[in-house]
Amino acid sequence: MSNSTAAKRYAIALFELAQQKNELQSVENDLRELNVVWKGNKDLKTLFTSPKLSLDKKKALIREIFSNANPIVINTLLVLIDKKRLHEVTDIISEYMALSNEAQGVAEAKVYTTRELTEAERANVSSVFAKNVGKQSLRIQNIVDPSIIGGIRVQIGNRIYDSTLSSKLDRLKRNLIG
Repeated sequence: MSNSTAAKRYAIALFELAQQKNELQSVENDLRELNVVWKGNKDLKTLFTSPKLSLDKKKALIREIFSNANPIVINTLLVLIDKKRLHEVTDIISEYMALSNEAQGVAEAKVYTTRELTEAERANVSSVFAKNVGKQSLRIQNIVDPSIIGGIRVQIGNRIYDSTLSSKLDRLKRNLIG
């Protein structure tokens, strides 16, 4: 979550517009892609935050690069260029995701396992742990970590449910050694 008041305001406006147009999911999908591109490409970020490139050229590049994106997302990026707030795009995306998740009753979760989860296992984990946090479902990011030896660790926000073999062995070691 962002500490920027402006990012929160832009995210709320974007969310409300997407909600009015019944395009919450489409906008969310495009914002996820934008987030990956923005965070993964330092040169792109540097290019768009550079004062050497004119606003018109930045807008033309946005229209060209994101031509397949939802018009709501493109127009938001164009407004951010006009207002010289493009540097806040990741904060805006983060705020939008929080609003969207809340509206849909979804929580983000990191699930650590020794192997990739199957779809059935993902659904099972989602239904069991979503109830624990009072949500309808979880959006799971599966992280494969062989160091946990076995079991599962689920992180939802600041809550961690840890039933991994490595943590049980650590607890046993602490109890035995003192």
